[in-house]
Amino acid sequence: MADTTRTSERRYGTRPTMKDVAARAGVGLKTVSRVVNGEPGVTPDTVRRVQDAIDALGFRRNDSARILRKGRTASIGLVLEDLADPFYGPLSRAVEEAARAHGALLIHGSSAEDADRERELVLALCARRVDGLIVVPASDDHRYLEPEIDAGVATVFVDRPPGRIDADVVLSDSFSGARDGVAHLIAHGHRRVGFIGDRLSIHTARERLRGYRTAMADAGLPVDERWVSLGPTDPERVRRAARAMLDGEEPVTAVFSANNRVTVTAVRELNGRARPTALVGFDDFELADLLSPGVTVIAQDAAELGRAAARRLFRRLDGVNEEPARVTLPTRLIPRGSGELPPPAGGPSRS
Repeated sequence: MADTTRTSERRYGTRPTMKDVAARAGVGLKTVSRVVNGEPGVTPDTVRRVQDAIDALGFRRNDSARILRKGRTASIGLVLEDLADPFYGPLSRAVEEAARAHGALLIHGSSAEDADRERELVLALCARRVDGLIVVPASDDHRYLEPEIDAGVATVFVDRPPGRIDADVVLSDSFSGARDGVAHLIAHGHRRVGFIGDRLSIHTARERLRGYRTAMADAGLPVDERWVSLGPTDPERVRRAARAMLDGEEPVTAVFSANNRVTVTAVRELNGRARPTALVGFDDFELADLLSPGVTVIAQDAAELGRAAARRLFRRLDGVNEEPARVTLPTRLIPRGSGELPPPAGGPSRS
């Protein structure tokens, strides 16, 4: 039969204290403190009584005072764009593993690509005295963090650089990756290549667009601005952009999609068309290799982004005092079939 005594006595939002434990065990506060902190000078019988009281009450030690004495909380914050984005899964896991190896707790949050929400979340984490922060920026002005950094909060930015402050940052080489992906399409005979990307306010979107334009210029190919679409990555916007490029007077024969969310929508749009269209996407995504044809991608190492950012962070927390560093990780082309489709014989035609 279930014990309903404790259930009926529960007061949610309150926690048992050492005073409660002492009263239940019939000992003084100092004795409870010694047992909780593993200090000597307590008889085995008293230890047993105190531990029985702790178990019965569900007491947990409040580390606040100990934290204040040490000046460290053994916790770090990770602020992402969107926890639901598959790209951030490996990155987050890598940071979590590094935190665990250093005996630290990781606290996550999402900015939803909103600068005000990023600031609110970051400052809330600082108010909770995290030792350090890893931030995927949504804002273009991070001067609000200067007092926190000056106060000792180690801070590393990842995936995008910070705005208007000098700080450690770990990036993927978005420019070279996009340039290589577009050059790959050109090498397979395409001369009219479309680009569908994110909002221009985002650093990675700008760098990938720059890579696209550079690859086209290096090949001596003009860019019709009707082949370029930037904006939110919601499916309806991406579908409209793809249709405009594919159904125009001079339709593109290939598309470079600048992130995984754009690529997934582009695959769905291209799949229903009679005329095959070559596709290279920036970012790998689940099942990309199982489609027919498989989707050729420019892959980032999201896990290594997380590991490299965590390494920088814990170097700072270990007392290494050095100038802020900018670490850029390479990308790699994974050919799977969609990026190797040739343009239609006789030139492009409408589907």
